[in-house]
Amino acid sequence: MIATAKSPDPLARHRLVLSTPSCWPAWPFLPVVRRTRDAVELGVLFDALRACGRTGYSATVFFCNLFALPSTFAAFLALPKEVFDTADEVLAAGWRVD
Repeated sequence: MIATAKSPDPLARHRLVLSTPSCWPAWPFLPVVRRTRDAVELGVLFDALRACGRTGYSATVFFCNLFALPSTFAAFLALPKEVFDTADEVLAAGWRVD
């Protein structure tokens, strides 16, 4: 019997980066994108725990362009957002590391 190679997980790199803020090139933010047939949505993840000691945002996508972040923390937290429990849920919703 010939063993077949298991195909690599196409989301493995995204999963690793989403769950490892030390890999984020623009820490404490990570730009993400969701592409659909009709639109391209831009967002950022924010490492609130390590940046300012706030919990509950580890898998939250804030709808914003990295280059157009609000000037205050309160305004940033007020942005529209999608909240998930895990990096896998972020990926399942179609978000990818940009």
